[in-house]
Amino acid sequence: MGFLGKDKKESLNKGLEKTKESVFHKLSRAVAGKSKVDDEVLDNLEEVLVSSDVGVATTLKIIERIETRVAKDKYLNTSELNTILKEEIVALLEKNQNDSESDFSLTLKNVPYVIMVVGVNGSGKTTTIAKLAYQFKSAGKKVLIGAADTFRAAAIDQLQIWADRVGVPVVKQQMGSDPASVAFDTLRSAVSSQTDVVIIDTAGRLHNKINLMSELSKIKRVMEKVIPEAPHEVLLVLDGSTGQNAFEQAKQFTSATDVTALAITKLDGTAKGGVVIGISDQFKIPVKYIGVGEKLEDLLIFNRFDFVDSLFSSK
Repeated sequence: MGFLGKDKKESLNKGLEKTKESVFHKLSRAVAGKSKVDDEVLDNLEEVLVSSDVGVATTLKIIERIETRVAKDKYLNTSELNTILKEEIVALLEKNQNDSESDFSLTLKNVPYVIMVVGVNGSGKTTTIAKLAYQFKSAGKKVLIGAADTFRAAAIDQLQIWADRVGVPVVKQQMGSDPASVAFDTLRSAVSSQTDVVIIDTAGRLHNKINLMSELSKIKRVMEKVIPEAPHEVLLVLDGSTGQNAFEQAKQFTSATDVTALAITKLDGTAKGGVVIGISDQFKIPVKYIGVGEKLEDLLIFNRFDFVDSLFSSK
């Protein structure tokens, strides 16, 4: 059961290739010489999942589900283990996903729809904003970007370069300006110009969580003066190639602000794609987007069926 079109499914397959090859190599070793799913196979499977950056807590949940399934359904053949594994991971992801929001071209409930983007510098935050802008614009939406990461020298310039490439306007001030002031100006401009989607960049600093929390709270309060419900989405961008470090980033940001969705980037350059499963499970926040390449088209709306199919299906 999948929802991505053929081209996007191919992009997903290609983007997860390194993780898939790693997982399959480990899985084949886990069941080598075994015809039945016994305790040794399950121990080996546990090792496979942990080493694929699924995370210990989530891995134990999956193993427990498979143990129950094997005992109940009498699936003893190792050739069926892959199918069981896929089904149980999809079921685990189901609790935290909203599959109804599966297209950039959907009619937005709120216009302007305001997305506040958070994440550490280097996580792929700027390119994710550009890709989001591109996808929404390609779907016929009018998009505006607010450059509220005013503390990093190159942040505004980088955002402007990407925005020019996409063909989307940017509201900006000088480096060192008040980020909340930039957000305020952006939303006022969005309302007056009848913009559909507003994407607000924010500073990606974690060295002082109290300052980060204060800054993000201030940006929210100021935006609410223009649009009472804003932001409608707080999107945390995480670098999937960092594996377990992405868990720590998620922990820090979710304690600093009310994160409502996740974008996990750079999955094409890593064998650590299992981190998507663990982060979704541990933080109970839906993974909304995944980055599977450098092209503007390579930001995909996450669908658990397609993701797990690409990750665990044989070639």
